[in-house]
Amino acid sequence: MSLYPSLEDLKVDKVMKVQAQLAQSAAHTMPALPEGSYQAPPPALSEGSYQAPPPALSSAGLYPNLEELGSYMGLSLNSEELQRNLALVPAADGSVALPSSAYSGMLCPVTGADVGVRRAEIRPGVREVILCKDQDRKVGLRLRCIDNGVFIQLVQSNSPAALAGLRFGDQVLQINGQNCAAWSVDKAHKALKAAAETRIEMVVRDRPFQRTVTMHKDSSGHVGFIYKNGKVTSLVKDGSAARNGLLTEHYICEINGQNIIGLKDSQIKDILSTSPSAMTITIMPKFIYEHMIKRMSTGLLRSAMDHSVPEV
Repeated sequence: MSLYPSLEDLKVDKVMKVQAQLAQSAAHTMPALPEGSYQAPPPALSEGSYQAPPPALSSAGLYPNLEELGSYMGLSLNSEELQRNLALVPAADGSVALPSSAYSGMLCPVTGADVGVRRAEIRPGVREVILCKDQDRKVGLRLRCIDNGVFIQLVQSNSPAALAGLRFGDQVLQINGQNCAAWSVDKAHKALKAAAETRIEMVVRDRPFQRTVTMHKDSSGHVGFIYKNGKVTSLVKDGSAARNGLLTEHYICEINGQNIIGLKDSQIKDILSTSPSAMTITIMPKFIYEHMIKRMSTGLLRSAMDHSVPEV
């Protein structure tokens, strides 16, 4: 028996339950229909039948509507700030990125068949992760609780959490079937400590407010952006980075799916120079990134953070 359970071990009913929670939440946040449009009423119930009313949403729901919430992770967000960070999806022919209201998370076009490229893609919705503890009865996670949400602040290298694919910025929604909304850091860590050594079930949501940009190197091997201390500071006019939507005042979180948070600029340069001609850069806005790593030392990020290369 493998020490780390495969995807076949996932409990389908738990995933369906979480998806049902998402559907119920989305049903209460549907946008108003445009003027002149028509929506057919629900079919009439047969005589004697009964339909239960939709369940009331908790004020600290797992999936808050950011427009209504007005804040995220302890930060005040106005409509203008939200509009700048709305989702982008590729057009039908894949040539142009268009704004879309169909997704509440971040989604950007990703090309190529490389495992690292596919790993870099940010998908809306949730996923279930099964992991177990190491010989020291640890999973290798440092969590941060912000605005009634539990987020992954650090994934330790060579840990069960790293092997299970958990990443910086992921939001933990459930631990062993318990909703984590409004939990403190201590309560979350106690739940992990009390869990069985051989099986911990976690439901997580992909990294909110991060986005992935695909770009291509030119004949000189450059993609057209300048960075300092891991932050994009400027873009080359008409370069691939500018054409494909890379933004300044954003920190680089991943290159081709490899976490580079905490690495020195010289190490980032080596990763960029050895990357294939088509690459993905995952970025996070400066004010969100600095809020996430608040009170964490650079030394800890460099020495403990998982920087492993995705397996091919």
